Amino acid sequence: MTTKPVALVTGATSGIGQAAARELAAAGFQVIGTGRSTARLPAEDGVTLFDLDVADDASVGAFVQRVLDQFGRIDVLVNNAGVGSAGAAEDSSVAQAQRVFDINVFGVMRMTKAVLPYMRAQGAGRIINLSSVLGFLPAPHGAVYAATKHAVEGYSESIDHEVREHGVRVLLVEPAYTRTGFDANLIQPDAPLPLYADQRRIAEEIATEAIAAGDDPTVVAKVIVTAATDAKPKQRYTAGPLAGRVRTLRRLAPARAFDRQIRKRNRLAS
Repeated sequence: MTTKPVALVTGATSGIGQAAARELAAAGFQVIGTGRSTARLPAEDGVTLFDLDVADDASVGAFVQRVLDQFGRIDVLVNNAGVGSAGAAEDSSVAQAQRVFDINVFGVMRMTKAVLPYMRAQGAGRIINLSSVLGFLPAPHGAVYAATKHAVEGYSESIDHEVREHGVRVLLVEPAYTRTGFDANLIQPDAPLPLYADQRRIAEEIATEAIAAGDDPTVVAKVIVTAATDAKPKQRYTAGPLAGRVRTLRRLAPARAFDRQIRKRNRLAS
């Protein structure tokens, strides 16, 4: 048991999740971070690592019960675990798209449903879902991944209205490109068409360059801490200057001009 507020962070073994676990621990939380296999990872001050597969119902249920047995409470859940995918929509089978959704969307749903009863019972809690600027932007040659983030946005905003009266908030953090190993771990298309080969290569080049020049994961982690601790939380938090600019542009730019900019940015024929 602990007297500290308890924060769960999925996908905490690298990148944004690891940075978020560290920043939450520094902010006074008892942090439980998760990964598919954590046994050989070094210990972090204030962070306890547990194995978890967010795509497995039994793993999620056992993990949440273990946290409650050991720490006695759950105050914050950060749904960060996710996987990227590359290629045009036609390049991936439906089965492959389902695997991406099972982690990025249904993983968020599994974790949310598992912790909500305890948060409602204690009359307080925060669920922070990692979205992306691709949760409100189109992503040519990244349609499946963008679809998962659009789904997370719709789910989060809707459920936030359902549980707010019980003292629970469901919030979104929207990073832009971040310097992580995301591009090295993309699920590659299982049915690539030669028709899209050149544009697929261009899309990968653009993503690699943007990630290399992106925000440090700590930038996003500090926004997660803000979302976890704000006295009057916002429904959405952009993370980093680029994400803020893109959110504003999406809201204010004429649709036709915005469409042209998307095509130019992705080196698509006008």
